[in-house]
Amino acid sequence: MGTVYTIGEALIDFIPLETGIELKHVSGFQKAAGGAPANVACTVAKLGAKSAFIGKLGLDAFGDSLIETMESVGVETRYVFRTAEANTALAFVSLKADGNRDFSFYRNPSADMLLAQEDIGEQWFTEGDILHFCSVDLIEAPVKYAHLKAIQTVKQNGGIVSFDPNVRLPLWNDKEECRKTIQYFIPLSHLIKISDEELSFITGIDDVEEAISSLFVGDVEHVIYTRGADGAVWYTKTERIPVTGHRIRAVDTTGAGDSFIGAVLFQLSKENLKISDVSNEQKMKILSFANATAALTTTRHGAIPALPSFEEVNSFLLTWQDGIDV
Repeated sequence: MGTVYTIGEALIDFIPLETGIELKHVSGFQKAAGGAPANVACTVAKLGAKSAFIGKLGLDAFGDSLIETMESVGVETRYVFRTAEANTALAFVSLKADGNRDFSFYRNPSADMLLAQEDIGEQWFTEGDILHFCSVDLIEAPVKYAHLKAIQTVKQNGGIVSFDPNVRLPLWNDKEECRKTIQYFIPLSHLIKISDEELSFITGIDDVEEAISSLFVGDVEHVIYTRGADGAVWYTKTERIPVTGHRIRAVDTTGAGDSFIGAVLFQLSKENLKISDVSNEQKMKILSFANATAALTTTRHGAIPALPSFEEVNSFLLTWQDGIDV
């Protein structure tokens, strides 16, 4: 079994104690560890595979808390650097009645943005490892070039590169810059996970099938298209493998997409699968497991605190027959 490495931001989410209220009217929050790459690393570890987080945190209590949280679920944190030059990032969240979110970020700059390419070790990665990243830390800062160094190093050592754009427009000065940056990094990846909410924005194409086809550029071999409760579709250049989702009452969708891709990477790593050799039957099983993981995550508040165990996911799947939750 290789290691699933994630790189980018780890931050503190302040989750509102009330739902259905605009952020400006929220009177109280609960602190929770978050940040998409950290969420993915924690998902992999919580499910039972090896994961490690690469990033930079402030020399502050929030940084201490994030490291303790990641370590508590089994994430390797030896690749987490600390700095006194900036504080750990914070995100304040408001929850709509349907569980969806609005964000307000405090990171100008934050410590994660200061991770530098010189921080990335040449000998960290081996064949069978997976590197996963998102777009929040692809802004014009040292961390962008740390990503490029990590991607290059993983490929040189025979690893897999996974990319979830995870678009967060409030963190970009210009949405066109966000789009172009994501488009630049897509060809560097072997696996793309993209949501129905992001597809047309990133590709500039409204037709789903045409937009998906446009993503097969450079090193891209697989695209996983997620549709929330409607499930997900695993695409290759020649095949389309759909799997139905789970309609349950969502309390908080924070981290659902991260837990989904984390569950996918968990299975690839646990089974030591080369992504090019995954059969259609395996793809269906992987997507079904990932859909269940994401669904369970939405039934609890927060991201990392809401992650289910391997046993919980399997138990949930046993109660689901023919696409109907019982």
